[in-house]
Amino acid sequence: MKITSVTTYQVPPRWLFCRIETDAGLVGWGEPVVEGRADTVRAAVDELSDLLIGQDPRRIEDLWQLMSKSAFYRGGPVLSSALAGLDQALWDILGKSLDVPVHQLLGGAVRDRVRVYGWIGGDEPSAVADVAAARIESGLTAVKMNASGRVGRMPSRSETAEVVARLAAVREAIGDDRDVAVDFHGRFGVAAARRIIGELAPLHPLFVEEPVLPEYGHRLAEVVSSTTVPVACGERLYSRTDFLPALQAGIAVAQPDLSHAGGISETRRIAALAETFDALLAPHCPLGPVALAASLQVAFATPNFLIQEQGIGIHYNTDAELLDYVLDRAPFAFPDGAIARWDAPGLGIEIDEDAVREADRRGHRWRPPVWRHDDGSFAEW
Repeated sequence: MKITSVTTYQVPPRWLFCRIETDAGLVGWGEPVVEGRADTVRAAVDELSDLLIGQDPRRIEDLWQLMSKSAFYRGGPVLSSALAGLDQALWDILGKSLDVPVHQLLGGAVRDRVRVYGWIGGDEPSAVADVAAARIESGLTAVKMNASGRVGRMPSRSETAEVVARLAAVREAIGDDRDVAVDFHGRFGVAAARRIIGELAPLHPLFVEEPVLPEYGHRLAEVVSSTTVPVACGERLYSRTDFLPALQAGIAVAQPDLSHAGGISETRRIAALAETFDALLAPHCPLGPVALAASLQVAFATPNFLIQEQGIGIHYNTDAELLDYVLDRAPFAFPDGAIARWDAPGLGIEIDEDAVREADRRGHRWRPPVWRHDDGSFAEW
């Protein structure tokens, strides 16, 4: 079997899909994208495709090594994301060629269901409480929220009180039997993060995500050691070597994104590394159906898995929805807050190719918002 073509599709609201075709008629799908940099990653996928055409798609590890290491300059979000989507597609093809799901190829399932959570925002306390209640009503048992909107690196007492009030409102809305995680998005300074996490602790967040920016990872241990609240990070880390310092700092939850961190192959290795530090896996995934399917395949087969993010109904999805690009929506249903394991071959989903091609004709140019403080200086989003 040989790879004959690699095609990319830029689909709203902000995604990029790739399609690998073989001379045996088998097709694999992946989702290589950096949100806000879809055109850039598309070019990187095109460059990497030169290494794939004519190759046997079943030699996944060899092709992963080739794509990740054959150039002198390696790593980073763009190259790792291009590699990630292609890796997903290769695993999809391998599973289909053997008529087994990817999780079977990863050693077999260790669970029957994967608990999932949804994002609910985090601006106005009363509004976020209403959204949280609605998400619970939809079947979820866990949600995630932003700690704040635009804020300074050292927030005032009133701004800190607003952060606590947001979480308190959500906790009251969902009760003590359900979970809420809090995403700091790297918006606070290290000292402020330590102080705010302490004030949030009595409300028992499932975890606090990205309390400091990745470039300040050398200070992450200070945050972890200052609290009993589990600390999570990883959406802006792209390899096991990136995760090692974070795990050594004591994070409780590793959050690689399967569309950024080298795909299924590298995320599986990150999960194994995390297990040696008694850390759990909670893959980041506010993206489309292929990224979610790949994440679930890893979750089905990973012993130290905690919970899976999913983007159905997320606020980014204004022009299109995750389920718009699949022929069968049933696999993504989450009754009682969990997605049941499926055993369809490969990634286990059927992409609506007509819908994808039509979406690609429209394309998108999604960009993250640019925030500024009242004094005109740049603010972290």
